[in-house]
This record gives sequence, C-alpha cells and structure tokens, in this order.
Amino acid sequence: MNPTQDWLQLTIAAGSFNPEQLEDALLAVGALAVTYQDGGDQPVLEPAPGTTPLWSNVRVTGLFAAGGDRARIAEQLRRILDESIALNWDTLEDREWTRAWLDDYHPMRFGNRLWVCPHGHQVADADAVIVHLDPGLAFGTGTHPSTALCLSWLDGADLVGKRVVDYGCGSGILAIAAAKLGADRVYAVDIDPQALQASTDNAMANGVADRIAVSPPETLLDRSADVVIANILANPLIELAPRLTALLDTPGWIVLAGLLSHQAQSVRTAFTPRFTFAEPGQREDWVLLHGTRRG
Repeated sequence: MNPTQDWLQLTIAAGSFNPEQLEDALLAVGALAVTYQDGGDQPVLEPAPGTTPLWSNVRVTGLFAAGGDRARIAEQLRRILDESIALNWDTLEDREWTRAWLDDYHPMRFGNRLWVCPHGHQVADADAVIVHLDPGLAFGTGTHPSTALCLSWLDGADLVGKRVVDYGCGSGILAIAAAKLGADRVYAVDIDPQALQASTDNAMANGVADRIAVSPPETLLDRSADVVIANILANPLIELAPRLTALLDTPGWIVLAGLLSHQAQSVRTAFTPRFTFAEPGQREDWVLLHGTRRG
C-alpha cells in the first residue's frame, strides 16, 4: 500500500470577483483541482434550462500538493487578482485526490499532431507526437487554456534544429513538447525547485532528457536561443522583458502567455520596441502573444 500524504487546500471568498476568474487564477498557479462551494446557506434548486446557477456567496477552493510553496502561490495570486485578497489555507488528509483527477484526464490533441497523454493511455494516431505526462506537483498538463495555446503554437512552428528556452517551465510540458517536435536543445528554467525536479523527471520519462537542460534562470547565457517561450504571468513578463529579449537571437521568436485579455496590451507594449507581433491567439479569456525579434 502506498503511504498516505496530506494536501493543501486554499479557499477564497469570491466577493466581487467572478468565480471563473478565481478558478483560472488558481489553475494558473498550480492548483490540481478547483471546486465551487456555497459560502452561505442558499440552496440552488431546479435551474432553468440552459443555465448554470451559482450561489450569491461563492467560495472557490483550489487543491495543491502538500509540498507547495504557500508564500509563492500567495504572491502570484495577489499579482493576478488583488494585493488585499484573503487566502485561507487548510491541510487535508489523503483522499485519493490525484487518482480521482487522473480518472478524468484523457489524451488531448493540440494542433495537428501534438498530443499530451497520461501514462496508461494510448493514442491511435501513427503520426502523433506524444508527450506523456500526468498531473503532478507543478502546473502544466495542457488542461489550462494558456498551456493549450502554447502547445498549439509549438505544434505549428518549425522547431527542427532550433534552440528553445522554456522560461518558467513548471512541469516541463512545453520543453518536452519542443524537444519531441525536433528542437536540438531546450533550456527549461524555473525559480521553483519543485518545478525543476518535475521537469527533470518528466523529461526522463519522455526519453528527451539528453536534449533538455533543466536549471534556474541565472545559468542562462544571453542570445543563445532561436525561440523563447514564457508561460508565466503578466506582471513578471513585463518585468522580465529585457531579460527575455537578451536570451533571443535575431531573428528569433518570442512566445508570451499566462496573461488575460485585458493584460495583453501592457505586455505587448513592454516588448514592442524589439519585436514585431503577429495576431494574438486566444482561448476563453487567456491570450498568447507571439512575435519576431527585429534587433
């Protein structure tokens, strides 16, 4: 029998926030599952056809692995949402949460040939490029719209022989996808030790560890990449604009994600002096910016 483990549960009272906005934010910072709860005592009885009613007082709860960094998660959430938002943490005993999550997690295709497939599942496509990945400690399994946008972009790019930087690699899903799509060398970087470990383990499980260098960002040399992809958050993207630009050769591709539609223009402005951007990609309220370095 496997030893049991505890889980971290973070609950946020929706208040003036749209519950879906809170759900997106929790998933973006690594929640393995998100649920809505009645924050008061208001039963929702038979709804009208085609409607999805919610309580007037909603609590949104995210489930995280026990080893999650509470301070980092809280900092990222406050950047996305509001500095004053109240975050309520609890510890839960093991209840087969990961297994329940995996039961609902099936192979997903991004673009024409790229698939993300949990272990134990098969893809009936002879031309499929498959990333084998299960939900784990670090965010990034393809289920979030922002990650899906990045995977679709990678599927449509010519990465053969390219050098790619995955800045803020999380689970390593984008780095692994780039390697499997033909990249010659991939640099997967993150400030979170858990993400570095997850990326290392997942690269080994996918047979591409020999082409993926996993490390903290300070080890990267400037102007070493043909592609820099950063699926993080809007404010860090703006702050990192000079650093991400310096990593990229001319003419190289920049791919920026993890931002909501209302944040896209601010992020684009931070990079515009050095980049020409194409039309952005969008899924739900999440946006991907991609452009070419011009100098």
